[in-house]
Amino acid sequence: MDRIEVLIGRIGKAHGLRGDVTIDVRTDEPERRFVVGSRLHAARPGPVGERTSLTLTQAKWHSGVLLARFQEIPDRSAAEAARGIQLYVELASDESPEDPEEYYDHQLVGLAAYDVNGAPLGEVTAVQHGAAQDLLTIRTPDGRDALVPFVKALVPEVDLASGRLQIADRPGLVTPFADDTKSG
Repeated sequence: MDRIEVLIGRIGKAHGLRGDVTIDVRTDEPERRFVVGSRLHAARPGPVGERTSLTLTQAKWHSGVLLARFQEIPDRSAAEAARGIQLYVELASDESPEDPEEYYDHQLVGLAAYDVNGAPLGEVTAVQHGAAQDLLTIRTPDGRDALVPFVKALVPEVDLASGRLQIADRPGLVTPFADDTKSG
């Protein structure tokens, strides 16, 4: 069975003197992914990022922030140096989140996008994770990239089995505004 890596978080600021770090959580299932004893794949961002693995020795929530300690990060200096490292878990390619309304990025990329009337809009080429919400990048048939907030009001239906999703398109979202330039 094929396996894939799924981004679950990014190491943030150092916390305290013992090597604790804050985690910018990038999963809807932190209790399932940040389990003491887990070995997480770790990589620096970028095309040739340094890759290693980290062993989680402690994970706790403090004032709404996940604090973690890793065996390989023994003190504050190491914690400060680890800032920005992205954390991944390896999953079976056919695994899905427990919540049926949640999806892994790899499940969305490649889906055909249609409007609510069934007209083709393009294809999902990427998922961008923002602070407020995730965005789907839709490559339109004319080669443009449109960003669509991945919220129920704009993406009311995702059908993985059919390889498609529905977008409640509005002018300027995926379909461009009507050309209102005046001739003359």
